[in-house]
Amino acid sequence: MTTTTASMNVAPTQLCGGGARGRAGRRRRPAVLRLDLRWARLLRLAVATRVVRLVWDQLLACSSCGGGGGGQYRRLGPPQAGDVLTPVPLDDEGFPAPDADAVDAQDVVGLKVSLLGDCQTGKTSFMVKYVGDGEEQNGLQMTGLNLMDKTLAVRGARLAFNIWDVAGDSQSADHVPIACKDAVAILFMFDLTSRCTLTNVIDWYERARKWNKTAIPILIGTKFDDFAQLPLEMQWTIVNEARAYARAMKATLFFSSATHNINVNKIFKFITAKLFNLPWTVERNLTVGEPIIDF
Repeated sequence: MTTTTASMNVAPTQLCGGGARGRAGRRRRPAVLRLDLRWARLLRLAVATRVVRLVWDQLLACSSCGGGGGGQYRRLGPPQAGDVLTPVPLDDEGFPAPDADAVDAQDVVGLKVSLLGDCQTGKTSFMVKYVGDGEEQNGLQMTGLNLMDKTLAVRGARLAFNIWDVAGDSQSADHVPIACKDAVAILFMFDLTSRCTLTNVIDWYERARKWNKTAIPILIGTKFDDFAQLPLEMQWTIVNEARAYARAMKATLFFSSATHNINVNKIFKFITAKLFNLPWTVERNLTVGEPIIDF
């Protein structure tokens, strides 16, 4: 009985001891697994780093001159014959000459231009001089409003100037909104021999800017042929006043004459060059007694 009891007492003790060691073994296994996971991550990171370095070395080799680690760039070879741009023909004023090959082009770019100013300032004569006489005129006349078109070809494209001439009387002021809407340029015109027409330009400017704030403003003094006959002191005064008005309007200033075709074509060439960033070599002219160009 004593032996049996002792053996029975030992068995539970051994079982308990074995159970404790088993639990200790199970506690060690998670730590080993964590070490294995960390090692696997380090291996993957090392492999990824090596792959990135190989790819970067290949990129550097492709961009270098000799395919290796040189630091020079490859030189581009001479351009092919088909890639050479032919020079653009220019007229006497440095502006691209009209392109005869573009006359039959299908696409036409419409450019709306508005003429504003007092009566008897020469707006209609200016427009007729630019558009042309007789068969070249293509327009529409209505009370207080005169419309004319002129199409020309420049650099392979056809440009159609739609010119809107608003009469200068008070009854025609209602046409200002429709004339100025969508215009790319607004020409504010005054008579060089009548200073009151220059003073009234500010009113026309304020009316126009209510309906169009993005159009190119151009201040034009008309009848330069008559202006040239005035005393130099008076010419000097008018020139200074006109330049001051142009600065206030942030406008380019031209003196013109429709009778002698002075600066008429240049003004529309200036508009075209301004809109399409074309070369234009005309310089400023601030000499009193000559047609002023100030920009």
